[in-house]
Amino acid sequence: MYEYLPLLIIGAVIGLFSVFFIVAYATMKNKKEAIGFDRHMKDSEIVKRLLVYAKPHWRTFLVVGIIMLFSIAYDITSPILMGNVVELLTSDFEMSTLYVYVAAYASILIVSLVCTYAQSIILQKLGQKILSKLREDTFVHIESLSHAQLNAIPVGKLVTRVANDTGAISMMFTNLLVNLAKNCFIIIGVFVAMLCLNYMLTLMVLCFVPFIVLFTVIFRKFSRRAYRKVKDCTTDINTYLSENLSGIKITQIFNREEKKLEEFSSKNVALGTAKQREIFVFGIFRPMVYMLYVSSVLCLLYLGGKGVIQSTEFLGQVITAGTLVSFYSFISTFFNPIQNLAEQFNRLQSAFASAEKIFTVLDMVPTVTDDEDAVELDEVKGDIEFKNVWFAYNEGEWVLRDVSFKVEAKQTVAFVGSTGSGKTTILSLICRNYDIQKGEILIDGINIRKI
Repeated sequence: MYEYLPLLIIGAVIGLFSVFFIVAYATMKNKKEAIGFDRHMKDSEIVKRLLVYAKPHWRTFLVVGIIMLFSIAYDITSPILMGNVVELLTSDFEMSTLYVYVAAYASILIVSLVCTYAQSIILQKLGQKILSKLREDTFVHIESLSHAQLNAIPVGKLVTRVANDTGAISMMFTNLLVNLAKNCFIIIGVFVAMLCLNYMLTLMVLCFVPFIVLFTVIFRKFSRRAYRKVKDCTTDINTYLSENLSGIKITQIFNREEKKLEEFSSKNVALGTAKQREIFVFGIFRPMVYMLYVSSVLCLLYLGGKGVIQSTEFLGQVITAGTLVSFYSFISTFFNPIQNLAEQFNRLQSAFASAEKIFTVLDMVPTVTDDEDAVELDEVKGDIEFKNVWFAYNEGEWVLRDVSFKVEAKQTVAFVGSTGSGKTTILSLICRNYDIQKGEILIDGINIRKI
C-alpha cells in the first residue's frame, strides 16, 4: 500500500478539485436565468447557418484538410524516433543508424513546417473572402430595414455587428475550425501510437481523460456566460461612443463634458470587469488541464521509472528506457492539443456569440416591403392623394387622424403647422419610409404599397 501512496495523493488532489468544480457548476446552473446566461440560438443552429458561407469553398477546405494530415506527421512520429534513438544509445551503437534517424527526424520536421505555412496562407485568403461576403450581406440587410426599425436600433450597435462581430467569425474560419480538427487528429493519432507501443501505460494515461472531459464541460458553461457579457459590454460602449461623438458639439454647447465622462467611465469599467471575468475563467481552466498533464507525467515517471530501474513489468508489459522516453514525449503531445482545444474553444465561444448577434440582425424582417404584385413605375406624373390616412409612430399615439387631400401634378402645396403636427411625417409617408395603419396613399392613382 505504501508503494502506491504517491499515486493515491495525486488521485485525492484531482478528486478534490473535481468536487469543487461540480459544486460550482451545479450552483451556477440553478441560477441560470437570474444571471442572464441563456442563449437564444443553439450552437448547432449557428454552425448550420455559418456553413452556408463555407459551402462554396468546400474544395479549398478539402485541400487544407489534406495538407493538415501531413503537418501532424511530426507530432505523431517524433516521439517514436526519440525512443528509438534512446534504445540505440543503450545497445550496440552504430553511427550510420543514428544518421538515418536524424535525417528522418529533420525531413519530417521540414515537411510539417512547410505544410503548416501553406495551410495558414490558404486559410487567411479564404477567411477574407468569407468575411467580405458576411459583411456585405449584413450591410445590405440593414439597408432593407424600415426607418422605424432603424430608429429603434442604436447606430453603434449596427457598427459593432458589421465591423467587430464579423471579425470574430472570420477568425473561426481562418484558424479555429481547422486547428480544432488538427488537434483532434493529433489526439487520435497519438492515442493509437501509444496503444501500439505499450497498451498498459496507455490505459494509465487514459485514467486522466474523464477528468479532462469533466473540466471541459464545466468550463464551457462558465466561458459562454463570460463571453456573452463581454460582447454585450462591447456593444454598449460602441453604441455610446457612436451617439455621443456624433453629437459632441451639443455636449460642448451645454457644458456636459463631465457628465458624459462619468457615463462613459461606468461603461468602460463594466467592460473591464467583464474582460477580467473572462480571463479569470480561462485562467482557472488551463492550469487545471496542465495539472492533469503534470500528474500523468508523475505517474509515468514513477511507474515507468521503477520498471526500468528494477527491471520489473507493469501489468504484464516490460518497460524499457526507450518506451519511457517515447511515452514522456507522447504525453506532452497528447495534452498540448487538449490545452489548445480549450483555448480554441474559448475563441469559438466568442465567434458563436458574435454570430448569434449578427444573425439576430439578419433575422429582422423588414416591416416595409413591396407587395408581390408591385409594379415598377416607368414614368411618374406626380399626382398625390391621401385618403382617410391614420398614422402613429407608437401604437395609440396618433400623429395623423383621418387625413385626406389631393395634390395635382405640377401643383405647389405648402404644409404649415406647429412642431409635431405631422409635416415631416407626411413627407416620410409619401416616400413610404413608414407604412400607415389606416387609409390609402396614392401616387398617380396607384396605392404606394403596389409600387
